[in-house]
This record gives sequence, C-alpha cells and structure tokens, in this order.
Amino acid sequence: MTRAAAIRAGIGGWTFEPWEGSFYPDGLPKKRQLEYAASKLTTIEVNGTFYRSQKPETFAKWASETPDGFVFSLKAPRYAVNRKVLAEGGESIDRFVRSGIVELGDKLGPILWQLAATKRFDPDDFGAFLQLLPKEIDGVRLRHAVELRHESFVNPEAVALCRDAGAAIVYAESADYAEIADVTSDFVYARLQKGNADIETGYPSEALDRWAERARLWAAGGEPDDLPRADPATSAPKTPRDVFVYFIREGKVRAPHAAMALMNRLGDR
Repeated sequence: MTRAAAIRAGIGGWTFEPWEGSFYPDGLPKKRQLEYAASKLTTIEVNGTFYRSQKPETFAKWASETPDGFVFSLKAPRYAVNRKVLAEGGESIDRFVRSGIVELGDKLGPILWQLAATKRFDPDDFGAFLQLLPKEIDGVRLRHAVELRHESFVNPEAVALCRDAGAAIVYAESADYAEIADVTSDFVYARLQKGNADIETGYPSEALDRWAERARLWAAGGEPDDLPRADPATSAPKTPRDVFVYFIREGKVRAPHAAMALMNRLGDR
C-alpha cells in the first residue's frame, strides 16, 4: 500500500517582534506564541538550535505546546558545519543528536545542516561528512537536509553523494546562494527567501499558485521542470515524498501569511 505524503508549510522560528499585531493577536502573551503559531501553521524551522544547545526539557515543552501532526525541523549547530574540514565535526554532530531532540517524538522533522556560504565542494570531505550523519538515535529515525550554498556544489557528484547518503539537498530560492532542486531523499526541503513585505501574502498570488503546484508534484513523486538542477540527466525514484516548505528571510514580517496562503491552496487548514 502506498503511503500518503504530507506537505507542510511554515516559518523560521516563532519569536519575531514585527509579528506581534501583524500575525499574533494584540495582547497575546509571548509564552503562548508557539501554541498560536502551531495552530495556524504545520511546521516551524527552529533557528535557536544553530546558536546554542537546548535541554531535553525544552524539546519536550515544545512538543507539548503543539498539536498532533505538527513538526519541527531543527537547524544543526554552527559548531558542526562552520568548519574548514567538515569531516572533523563528528563530536559536535554526536553531541547535538544526543542533546534530547528525541523528546520531540513524532514531532521531530528533518535536521537542517546549513553549510557556510564560503564552503566549497570537496568530494572527499563532503562525502565523509555525510557519513557522519546518523540514521537514527535511540530508535528514532533521523532525516537530514543539507543546504549547499556555494556554487561549486552545483555538481552532479555532489548530488550523487547526497543521494547515496539519503540526505535531501535543500532547494533554496535565493538571490545570493546556489539553487539546487535535485531530489536526493524521500522528502523535499525548500527554503523560500524572496518574500515581499509590501504584499499581504508575502508572495504574489501567481507565485504561490506555482509553489502549490510544485509542492503537489514533489509529494506525488515528481520533479518540477522549471527549477534548476545540478544533474538533470538523473531523476529521482517516483515515490511519494513528504514536503517541507519554509518562508524565511526577505519579507519576513509576511512569512506566516505566505505559509498560510500556500496551505490554503493545498487544502490544508
């Protein structure tokens, strides 16, 4: 029996002062912002884990404040990825995955490993780094997404290494970094960074329509033909995939509205 794929749309973090009054209702206590955001969205990318360690109790608290079906993605710590030699980050990787993230339970989504924008593709080092990413921790399966921002990663060999490791290449819609839409895992992770604060929904209606179409295609096992790929000669297996779409960075004040508008097009919430 073919499993159903889930499409989730969300934002980066949930604490952002301009969202108070524009997304969060006036007077909503800060301690209830996560609860409110999770009632309107289906996923959040946690940025705080990039900068500092969190306690197991914190992960458990986040899980308790969000509804069934909600998923957090976690940005892996900078100590693991901001390195000259990625393959030397094993200790930092192990410390992070053992820091209590399993307390999220079935609300633990992908782990985002964002490489420095200056980090060039070195096949030996990058391949060794991918092998350091554990498949599971304490019986919980881990899913890994790698954001390859330097243009040197626009390379079929980089795609092949990710596919062999089962790691998803992040599709980053960005004016500053490489855009790689090759599907390399059983899920897709997209970070959309061209929002416009002057548009109520963050993106024009026609752009949101296109993203909804792409998300449906990804979830059904296809690959959009209008996004750049590093290895267009190789296609991913046509199997259902979970899809995670995050609206971040530019036009951030409208990011929640963009995520909600996308979900409306997908018939969710």
